[in-house]
Amino acid sequence: MKIGILQTGQSPEALRDTLGDYPDHFARLLDGYGLEFVTWHVEAMEFPASVCDADGWLITGSRHGVYEAHAFIPPLEQFIRDALAAGRPVVGICFGHQIMAQALGGTVTKFEGGWAVGAQEYDFEGETLTLNAWHRDQVITPPETVQVLASNAFCAHAALGYGTLGYSVQAHPEFDDAFINGLIETRGHGLVPAPLLQAARAQEGGPRHSDRIAARIAAHFKSNLRATTSPEAT
Repeated sequence: MKIGILQTGQSPEALRDTLGDYPDHFARLLDGYGLEFVTWHVEAMEFPASVCDADGWLITGSRHGVYEAHAFIPPLEQFIRDALAAGRPVVGICFGHQIMAQALGGTVTKFEGGWAVGAQEYDFEGETLTLNAWHRDQVITPPETVQVLASNAFCAHAALGYGTLGYSVQAHPEFDDAFINGLIETRGHGLVPAPLLQAARAQEGGPRHSDRIAARIAAHFKSNLRATTSPEAT
């Protein structure tokens, strides 16, 4: 199954050689599920020619805000709407989670409660899962008719389901502790309050349930598998 990664940002340059860029993190997270990945760097205005260029789509995180005036955001929102309308499954992580919501009528803003950094516990429909996070922006008002699939006291809309085709998560199941520590060193100081950075470091090495989210993402894609041939491609 061919999954198109829509890359909306890049990891810090100082971390790329050793820890990889965002698509590398997703390839590691979803290794073993029989998925093939092709990346389009949409932040640089490199878009697929068609929503049918892949069987499913995965939208990465980004340091940008979805409400900011970047050239790639309006066409990405339209691509999301078109992909879902064409029956292609879409998964969004962090920025991807937020732009899916915004594209479909929800509201995303900087959260007045501040940042979530490092290990966070979430209630996934009665199951407590711990995932790494790195965000201040949040989905404040989700689109109508979506299902809230996860939450905690800090983040009310931590995972959303859009019928059978859309699935998104605010946290970063693809980020391990080494990468979070790298973000602290390269982006955190002076941006995130020091006590939050210290708390994140104090939780390094604890249990993470990224494998549970990886399984859900893979199942989401595979349950929606459809032929890549379409009237527009023939």
